Amino acid sequence: AATAPRIPSTRLALHHFDTSYSLHLGALWPSVRAGLLCEQKYGALLNNFAAADHVPPELELLNATDFVSEAFQKAQQWQQSAAVGEATRGCQESSGEGRTVMQAEGMTQAEMSLPLCTSISSKIKCYTFPRGDITRFRPARPDALGLLEYYLMDAASLLPVLALNVQPDDFVLDLCAAPGGKTLALLQTGFCGHLAANDASVSRTKRLYKILHSYVPKEVRDCVSVTSYDGRDWDQVEGGTFHKVLVDVPCTTDRHSAMEEDNNIFHKRRTKERQMLPMLQLQLLMAGILAAKPGGEVVYSTCSLSPLQNECVVE
Repeated sequence: AATAPRIPSTRLALHHFDTSYSLHLGALWPSVRAGLLCEQKYGALLNNFAAADHVPPELELLNATDFVSEAFQKAQQWQQSAAVGEATRGCQESSGEGRTVMQAEGMTQAEMSLPLCTSISSKIKCYTFPRGDITRFRPARPDALGLLEYYLMDAASLLPVLALNVQPDDFVLDLCAAPGGKTLALLQTGFCGHLAANDASVSRTKRLYKILHSYVPKEVRDCVSVTSYDGRDWDQVEGGTFHKVLVDVPCTTDRHSAMEEDNNIFHKRRTKERQMLPMLQLQLLMAGILAAKPGGEVVYSTCSLSPLQNECVVE
């Protein structure tokens, strides 16, 4: 009777989110909250290394579509319409012979001011069901060589890989790689001249090895170095050598924290660990920057809505 009732970690997490995110997101928070508490929506990342030409037609029959190519098409349409709008404004400001020049300049300015469509790799294909449809994909099957035909992942987890915009022969570092979905997606681009996949957790690194063996042929695996260093010390291992660095840091993993008791970072025993997350994230981001070549690119990502773990770390 003298023992205080145990409060579930998920309830503590949701209380924390209600307190902080409602201030940060305002009127958007109720819909975002509902999204956090909904069942997770998966995407099927096609494995380009498997003999799986039959898979896209099968998935399309189930009403699934490749959201990457859809985004590419929408970006092109947006780019074209914006360019036309800019050109039209240029035409209204000019007349006679000057009109052709203004139109050409207007289109160039519009195209330069828009995100490059090339940032979305045409080699990556990830199928999802329509908005509001959380139908589960069937388990992936192996091809004749034993490679699985697709990898099921949270569709949003693909966005940092697309943002990294890997180019042919880039040396790429995935600093916090396990369990391996983003590492696999980076390999799907076919562009990595060399890929270093690191994770401080030895047990999580074993899961990464398992994914590579299930999806990637040996000749490609030979171009991947898997390590278990503390990512904060990476510059002492191999600093200033990578064209692209992905820093997908440990975070409060908001959906997991709100839905799952197992391994929940809001457990009272993990309070100090949770409070130290922004410092850990900052140290990992600094290590990622130091790992990049001069002029290289770094993508920092979390699966948290917390400004302390996102904007504040980057600032």
